[in-house]
Amino acid sequence: MGRAIEFDYDKAIHKATLAFWKSGYSNTSLRDLLKAMRIGEGSFYNSVKSKKHLYMECLKHYLETVGRTRVAALLSEPMIKLGVRALFKTVLDELDNPATPRLCLMASSISSDVLNDHELRKFIESGMSAFRDLLTERLEAAKAAREFPSEFQPEVVAGIIGTYMQGLLRMVLVSYDRKLVERQLEVFLTSLGF
Repeated sequence: MGRAIEFDYDKAIHKATLAFWKSGYSNTSLRDLLKAMRIGEGSFYNSVKSKKHLYMECLKHYLETVGRTRVAALLSEPMIKLGVRALFKTVLDELDNPATPRLCLMASSISSDVLNDHELRKFIESGMSAFRDLLTERLEAAKAAREFPSEFQPEVVAGIIGTYMQGLLRMVLVSYDRKLVERQLEVFLTSLGF
């Protein structure tokens, strides 16, 4: 019979998520993870099995926390136009929070080291498509309610918004000025009919 886990698993996953979020998958070593999680190598292998498995657990944790906050912002308004704006405001508020790393964990997962692993790639694609599907569904409902013209293409627009979001979350690593990003967002969203 195996030994019981002798540490707070949820807290350790949260700490590992922050480590991956800050440094990315490849740049986070086992030593970094052990230090962040405050566990020994034996506990690591007995509880999370591998770095890859831990990364997937951290991505799940990220989606259940940060992802849930973003989805809540999107769904917070009765009109999708306002919901999308609330989503971007939430993302910018996250970027302004000094307690969180600047780069989105999902955006940082779009790297060759992660995407070359079939299982990790499948997980990333699934997470991103779930958000895109939710956004598409909301846009379709808004189109049916005549919030958008008949030629509006919900699936295409959802893809464009997702691509813009990923690009934004990568570009802030180079330079971030909230007022400038807000002006760019205004032009971007207005051009899409928001």
